[in-house]
Amino acid sequence: MSGPAAGTARADTTAEVVCLGESMVTFLPSQPGRLADVPSFGRGIGGAESNVACALAAAGHRAAWVGRVGADGFGDHLVETIGGYGVDTSAVRRDPDRPTGIYFRTATDRGEGAHEVAYYRAGSAASAMSPANVPYEEVFAGRVLHLSGITAALSGDCLALLRELTAARPGRPLVSFDVNHRPHLWRGGHADASVLLELARRCDLVFVGEDEAEEAWGIVGAEAIRAALPEPSVVVVKRGSAGATVFASGLRPGPRSSNAGGADFAAGARSSSGGGAENAPASRSTDGAGAEVVTHVPALRVDVVAAVGAGDAFAAGFLSATLRDLPVRDRVRHGHLMAAAALTVPGDLTEPPARDHADRLVALDDEAWGRLRLGPGWTAADRAAEEVRTP
Repeated sequence: MSGPAAGTARADTTAEVVCLGESMVTFLPSQPGRLADVPSFGRGIGGAESNVACALAAAGHRAAWVGRVGADGFGDHLVETIGGYGVDTSAVRRDPDRPTGIYFRTATDRGEGAHEVAYYRAGSAASAMSPANVPYEEVFAGRVLHLSGITAALSGDCLALLRELTAARPGRPLVSFDVNHRPHLWRGGHADASVLLELARRCDLVFVGEDEAEEAWGIVGAEAIRAALPEPSVVVVKRGSAGATVFASGLRPGPRSSNAGGADFAAGARSSSGGGAENAPASRSTDGAGAEVVTHVPALRVDVVAAVGAGDAFAAGFLSATLRDLPVRDRVRHGHLMAAAALTVPGDLTEPPARDHADRLVALDDEAWGRLRLGPGWTAADRAAEEVRTP
């Protein structure tokens, strides 16, 4: 096992959230158009798990990223940039034989047919992560371990690693899992996307989009997704412009203590209906763990600059509010606000709103929340400059 990178950042205290996965250098186009026509690119970083770590650190949490990069300049750039966000990168390993992954993308939104992404990640240092070369003492050090299905798709060794990390074991932290189905990664590979369902069922908190559940598993609708994922204490179903629906079991009427762990930490939040029929929690019986609470929270209207990084930002916002033991409705609203911050900038990462600013927006009543429309620069607004706009 190669040692930590020289000059990496180490937090003074144990991380609250440890994020494990591949990060890559991304090249962003200088102008719209086909990749064949773009004359130059600016350099950035991209990676689902490191995006979550950076967003959490920027929001004031202690976050660590565990990964594997090449012993090359691109690896230096990743470690230095992620560490610059305040993320602990001391557990990142350098691979002397494999390169750091990179990719290029067009400026077009992913939802449009003209969008192109060219990945150069086959045989990357991250794809060599395995149960034999990951520092378990670092991975399990936080209150939360955040993973995604992207890692499982990189190689057979990476899939074996995720099976190890999601296995039940004494003292395991809360395991958060973002399904993050990427169809191109599973084509002709070591497994198929059905394995993502297996992994998700072994975790405590799961993020999954309605669209990716249908594409990966043939499962349609939020209720059917929850039925297919009965084990996790919390399942967050992202429904695009319709918002998000959270299924949470074992809820308690009051806040949990700050040292709660595992599934209880995931589910032990106050439920808040936020008023109104659409947000009202619906209860159903569970197998002795208490009533399951179903909470739907509408999405915000956002003037989108680039539809990249929103899912990672949503997960970071939800995890941030979970660490703060906020009600379920507020967790989702913080997720929506973090996603809006990412959607209103060109790259994957941005400065999130100040915590007090976000808390004020989260505390709005349903009518005011429904009138919010956020555009570029909104995260920099202070209280005096906040603007709630109607169509």
